[in-house]
Amino acid sequence: MQVLTHHSGRCLLVWTLVVQLILRGSGVYADDATKNCKLNFESESERKVLQRIEPLGHRNFTVETKIGEDKYSYVFQLCGDAGGVPGAGVIQLEVQKTEKKVTVIGTYNATEVIGGSDYVWLVYGNGEKYDTHCSKEQRKAFVMIFCNRNLELGQLEVVQENREREQNCFYQFKLESSAVCPPLEYKLSAGSIVLIVAFCLVAVYLIGGFLYQRLIVGAKGVEQFPNYAFWADVGNLSADGCDFVCRSRDREEAPTYRGVSTEPLDEEPEERDDHLLPM
Repeated sequence: MQVLTHHSGRCLLVWTLVVQLILRGSGVYADDATKNCKLNFESESERKVLQRIEPLGHRNFTVETKIGEDKYSYVFQLCGDAGGVPGAGVIQLEVQKTEKKVTVIGTYNATEVIGGSDYVWLVYGNGEKYDTHCSKEQRKAFVMIFCNRNLELGQLEVVQENREREQNCFYQFKLESSAVCPPLEYKLSAGSIVLIVAFCLVAVYLIGGFLYQRLIVGAKGVEQFPNYAFWADVGNLSADGCDFVCRSRDREEAPTYRGVSTEPLDEEPEERDDHLLPM
């Protein structure tokens, strides 16, 4: 009895895993990649904007840049631990040093998001404080995500590091992705609608007429074509109409020599000279 229970429990576990994989693959069992982001001002509209960039979740975007003689590497992750640093949305690594110093530029626990028709601006605040710049305020990261239908996920780019101010300094990054692109709208023109309607009417006429001629009338061969006699005579009727409209003179050709009438000449009456004969 214990063996049967053990095997049934194992089978139930296997079937549960299979069902979860199927649901995950079909999109029913969805994973919300943006749920870890904490908005400064929670709102439904900003949550919807975050859901637009959800395909960018669960992956690190890395870029290297050079500022003066120093080289830095930046890592960005959407609502996740960038570079494995807990709570960090964007981090900075000093490349040249043996012991890489990690600086948290922004955290996803203080997130702001702005959405447009073809872009999303993501703001991570509450980063580490500046040592000497910007009145030693906390660092902040701007990640601008723009629409590019040719790229599912582009490369992270460093736009600038603005730290020459007394306040409101920031790091600015750029990323392109098709995830923020608006859906394409296909609209039919009036001419297209007319053509579709005309094609449907012609198809109904041909199919319905063919079935009627074959099943009801009992026609065979080309006579199954609806109104066959009419369409067969269309060519002749068109030619007659063109001949009537386009010709500028009568069909009868003019005589070769001028002054010769086309009417038949009246025969002169036969002159009889019987009265001159002697009686």
